[in-house]
Amino acid sequence: MLEAKGLMVFYENMLALNNIDIKCEAGQIVGVFGANSAGKSTLMYTLSGIMQDIKKKEEMSGGERITVMGEVKYQNETITDLKPSQRARKGIVLCPERRRIFSESSVLENLKIGAYLATRSQAKYTLEYVFKLFPALEKLKKRIGGFLSGGEQQMLAIGRALMAQPKVLLLDEPLLGLSPLMQATLILATREIRDEMNISIIITEQYARPVMPIVDYAFILENGSAVMEGTKEELMDNRDIRAAYFGVEESYT
Repeated sequence: MLEAKGLMVFYENMLALNNIDIKCEAGQIVGVFGANSAGKSTLMYTLSGIMQDIKKKEEMSGGERITVMGEVKYQNETITDLKPSQRARKGIVLCPERRRIFSESSVLENLKIGAYLATRSQAKYTLEYVFKLFPALEKLKKRIGGFLSGGEQQMLAIGRALMAQPKVLLLDEPLLGLSPLMQATLILATREIRDEMNISIIITEQYARPVMPIVDYAFILENGSAVMEGTKEELMDNRDIRAAYFGVEESYT
């Protein structure tokens, strides 16, 4: 459904993504795990097309030179040169890291802003679904976004992304800085979104343990390179991966 081949991104002379091949099939949840600066957000920006906007802004301001190479395909169509708005219209929607909600707007206003690609009936149906998925948001719909807790803001960010009618939802570190209870709530919601809305999902995280139970396939990034990939069972069979990304220490005897 969504696939990248030979993806390379350079910030000046620094290699941020190194020959990445990644694929998310229809109905899959694909995990991308890696430490800080492994290239997770760069990958999500490139898949969503936002990297093109970043590149253009840097060029206009005389800032950092960004080079993007490789191919991105969606439903067997090459979309490498499509703008982020064009990709969003096709159904590729990014929920960025650190939420990035409109902090001076209410919960309901944030959700309505997200519905800019939806028809009236789609917006009504999806709004009802978001409130069903996250009942706390319905109770807080008049509250200003900046006064929400971190977990509430993340629910709002995901809800706003759903309002854009995604077919592929890109979740960039949605669990960052949240309590274990809120993490568990969002993981269950992610699986429900896939199952009930038939939305394919790519989710990035630094630590795999909370996310791995729901993924169908996963990639491990280190220094911009995919060093390992496989099903959750295949990755869990690797002792180094368990120690680095699951926090499971093992004694070697």
